[in-house]
Amino acid sequence: MNAIDNNKIQAEEISLGQLLDALSGDKDASLIFHYDGRPVNPGYHITEVKAGQFSALDCGANPEAWTEIFIQLWDIEEGGERTHMPAGKFRAIVRKVSEHVQLDGSVKLTFEVSDGVRPLQLYCAAMPVLRGEAVHVELSPRPASCKPRDRWIAEESRKAAACCGPSAARSGCCARDP
Repeated sequence: MNAIDNNKIQAEEISLGQLLDALSGDKDASLIFHYDGRPVNPGYHITEVKAGQFSALDCGANPEAWTEIFIQLWDIEEGGERTHMPAGKFRAIVRKVSEHVQLDGSVKLTFEVSDGVRPLQLYCAAMPVLRGEAVHVELSPRPASCKPRDRWIAEESRKAAACCGPSAARSGCCARDP
């Protein structure tokens, strides 16, 4: 199994390709998604895998374009002896979809989750974690964001790293006063 073998769930978002790579080791391991503080029910279904191409104008009047992959999970309880989906079955479902829909494994991955009663909610996935005989994937709510603000924050972080990196510590903006 290529999943991270520890008990820490990484907060970073992952792409579909990263998820599939992490699940490639043991096709029989149970795949358990967690959201809202609990695991999905045994017997959950993948009801859709879709790729979307979007064009938009952000709040700063900047044109935006991106591609995103959505995996819809139907978190239902079906009684009986249902178990969590094996990692290999998840990979097979995505492979089957990719025969009909172009899936770019490097793009943003969003999970849509509903129990069939509550409306769909959007989540991003952390890197899978192997615990025992199961692979666990933590889903975190996908918050709204402001792209101009996000770009500004990223630029400020780059400036700070360039200014205060190890090579700049003796001169310029990071020089220490004698």
